[in-house]
Amino acid sequence: MAWALDSGRPIYAQIIERVQLDIITGHYKPGEKLPSVRDLASEAAVNPNTMQKALSELEQSGLLYTQRTSGRFITEDTELIQRMKTTLATMQVREFIHKMRQIGLDDTEIFQLIQTIMKEEAVYE
Repeated sequence: MAWALDSGRPIYAQIIERVQLDIITGHYKPGEKLPSVRDLASEAAVNPNTMQKALSELEQSGLLYTQRTSGRFITEDTELIQRMKTTLATMQVREFIHKMRQIGLDDTEIFQLIQTIMKEEAVYE
């Protein structure tokens, strides 16, 4: 099944985000071999050159590395993966807080809303 990509944003950037998410959530484990560029491009329904560009950027960030003739692998640096997870989570929280303030909630209201929703979500787990 093709990945859900938004035509309003650069595809390679969305691929980077998707692979990062797959790494930090454990879909791809540290040290695991990544599928080939062609396989990933086919899965995502994108041009292999676009996939190559995204994977090259992930390699530059240190999340992936290449073993000559063996392919690309996920970093074994679990601290780097944890830092990436924290960075992405922080960005999401900042964006959420910014949007809540835009609609007129103060910090106390935002915190109360989060607590209420977390309690509701706990009931469904």
